[in-house]
Amino acid sequence: MSEQKDIFIQKSEEVAFDLKHRAVIRFNISKYDVAVDRGMKRYFNLDLAKSRASYVKSQAIDHLHDYLLQFEKNISNHGASVIWAENSVEAIEAVKKILIENQSKTVVKSKSMTTEEIDLNEHLEEIGVESLETDLGEYIVQLAGEKPYHIVTPCMHKSRQDIAELFTEKFDTPEGSSPEYLTAWVRKKLRNKFTTADVGITGANFLVADVGGICLTENEGNALMSVSFPKIHIVIAGIEKIIPRMQDLGLMWPILAAHGTGQQISVYNSLITGPKKDGEIDGPEKMFVILLDNKRSELYQNDEQYPVLKCIRCGACLNACPIYRNIGGYTYNATYSGPIGSVISPFFKGLKEFNHLSSACSVCGKCTEVCPVKIPLHHQLLINRRDAVRAGAGGFIWNQGMKVYEFAFSKRSRMDFLGGKTKNVFSLFSANALGEKKQIPKLAKQSFSKQWTNKS
Repeated sequence: MSEQKDIFIQKSEEVAFDLKHRAVIRFNISKYDVAVDRGMKRYFNLDLAKSRASYVKSQAIDHLHDYLLQFEKNISNHGASVIWAENSVEAIEAVKKILIENQSKTVVKSKSMTTEEIDLNEHLEEIGVESLETDLGEYIVQLAGEKPYHIVTPCMHKSRQDIAELFTEKFDTPEGSSPEYLTAWVRKKLRNKFTTADVGITGANFLVADVGGICLTENEGNALMSVSFPKIHIVIAGIEKIIPRMQDLGLMWPILAAHGTGQQISVYNSLITGPKKDGEIDGPEKMFVILLDNKRSELYQNDEQYPVLKCIRCGACLNACPIYRNIGGYTYNATYSGPIGSVISPFFKGLKEFNHLSSACSVCGKCTEVCPVKIPLHHQLLINRRDAVRAGAGGFIWNQGMKVYEFAFSKRSRMDFLGGKTKNVFSLFSANALGEKKQIPKLAKQSFSKQWTNKS
């Protein structure tokens, strides 16, 4: 058993029986469920919208090379510099080089899972650069010394009381402060950071090929301020974020908002095509776009699983997943959690160490049902399981055990060779197979098959 699998099993047992944690998650996701149900009703034909969104992303992924080059050409023509990063090391080095060359010491950062993927904040600390999260949820988990719990709702695991206590501990704010008070307090604190920061760093919800644009969608305005005030804007985006045309945003922005938060469209939606031009007052003087591969090309070359690159990071599959609802985001120990994380993490972080996530699934198919771009996620998890077996990633004991299982269960006569009494004795050797909270039920003396045969 791998170390990561051991950690996963231990955390799963702890979190699944943490009643306070489950109550917080149940409450927060219930609010999401109500909002999204209302958001879905705005669509006259939701399935058609999802089919069209799936087609747009399929076209983008099928012609990924061409659209990326088109994007690079167009945004470069508007004065931005495009940097291709094969992995996280190259991306980090590119950011460090920009900061050092421009003598930058402070960074304001909008919400971005891609920057979490490469552990950007930790690396900036190494060179003495202050990196501040400006999304309220991200700011909260940064204060707590944690990573985002959810790809859309970073502090979903915290109650309003938890957050109030955190702020009292860190800033001596009044005990039991209301969310409204704390939001206004953070707004005032961050405003000074926006206006004095040297660099703003964002991700990108979409990269638009035909106009060379960076799309940012948000509800707080912090991403737009991270772009507007600092003199330098750095974008870090996965290469799969590409879409072909600007007109596609009329479909993609609303369907992302509807599945992410239940909104008809997010409050702030920006299309940025480069640094400010001569004569313009607002905007950065320099703009750098780092296009991150980080094993996405390997996934792209997999004929069966490349469709997961269509993901638009709406988080719907996490909220729908019964496993995620019970074990939470941190249990996965990966940047991307839930069903989508279970599919892609073995590619990004290694099949041997993370193939166990593919089994963190009941195969109920709810993730596939809610996906706005129709990725067959539960099927992709089954493919991951198959590939893990073929690669021998389960370990010697597991692999040999599966061979014994296959032999025994491939014929009814083999299954019935031993009676229930003998099987109950053998079950004592694996008494904790279902965990410490459950016991293996006692088997009848005869199998159902034999009972049925004797009855007739």
